[in-house]
Amino acid sequence: MGRWALDVAFVWKAVLTLGLVLLYYCFSIGITFYNKWLTKSFHFPLFMTMLHLAVIFLFSALSRALVQCSSHRARVVLSWTDYLRRVAPTALATALDVGLSNWSFLYITVSLYTMTKSSAVLFILIFSLIFKLEELRAALVLVVLLIAGGLFMFTYKSTQFNVEGFALVLGASFIGGIRWTLTQMLLQKAELGLQNPIDTMFHLQPLMFLGLFPLFAIFEGLHLSTSEKIFRFQDTGLLLRVLGSLFLGGILAFGLGFSEFLLVSRTSSLTLSIAGIFKEVCTLLLAAHLLGDQISLLNWLGFALCLSGISLHVALKALHSRGDAGPKPSKGLGSPPAQELLLRSGQPEEDDNEEEEAYFVAQGQQ
Repeated sequence: MGRWALDVAFVWKAVLTLGLVLLYYCFSIGITFYNKWLTKSFHFPLFMTMLHLAVIFLFSALSRALVQCSSHRARVVLSWTDYLRRVAPTALATALDVGLSNWSFLYITVSLYTMTKSSAVLFILIFSLIFKLEELRAALVLVVLLIAGGLFMFTYKSTQFNVEGFALVLGASFIGGIRWTLTQMLLQKAELGLQNPIDTMFHLQPLMFLGLFPLFAIFEGLHLSTSEKIFRFQDTGLLLRVLGSLFLGGILAFGLGFSEFLLVSRTSSLTLSIAGIFKEVCTLLLAAHLLGDQISLLNWLGFALCLSGISLHVALKALHSRGDAGPKPSKGLGSPPAQELLLRSGQPEEDDNEEEEAYFVAQGQQ
């Protein structure tokens, strides 16, 4: 009877994990292809991103209200001083990361976008070394060489290479390094009370919106104000379809962050790391099959080299985390996701939950 119960529990956990991974894949891969599809007909990616931020804020506020009503406990609300001094830098970096990423879809393929965004690990590592969140080791040098070499091989003689789009997504990856570093530093400030991802997203979105607005006003404001798809619309049905499409993207963006939270909280952040690596492979395969992205053998080898560097670092950090844990009992959460793993610095065990949430609380969009 005991053996049968263990088998049932194992099967149930496996099914639950698979279901959560598939849910994460649906939102993560879905929003990538959805944004690429939408920018083909709607050439205002910054406005699209700002509307996504508004939707995420709306759903975050609704989630906070529901939790507060059910638990009868007030949610954290930061003072203006803490909000502007401590949250604003993270919000600005996140806004630029997401905005430039979506902007790049106007020029580059999904495959080149996916590969170049993987290079964010390099910049996260660089900034983690600058802020002394990580110690320089030979293994990290190997990780850097693998990822950098893989990125070079993937973009070398690519028939669908676009300099402007590549510069945008590479800039987003660079800012992403600052983003994730600031995110971890923000979450490690326990006195702020932003350990819950919903609370963090709620506080980030308004400042992200304001931070992205000047860029939108300069590059898209005039064109959008004269566009018949929004402000000078003549067909109400077309306007409603456009707004509905943008709103759906915001739902996908919120769902992505929430699915990551479910996956990490119900399984482990190591599961999210491994799932993220295979997600990149699935994205490239779908891009080649559905969108006709041209990927040469050299490009595939470069992608494999880059993923091997990311996988190596995930494995090293997982082993390092277990070594630090020693004989302490497991808390039910594994090592952090691939990008956030680069930011660990041997914090005390009570900070583990804060670090493990650093990946998905500011995620929002991809």
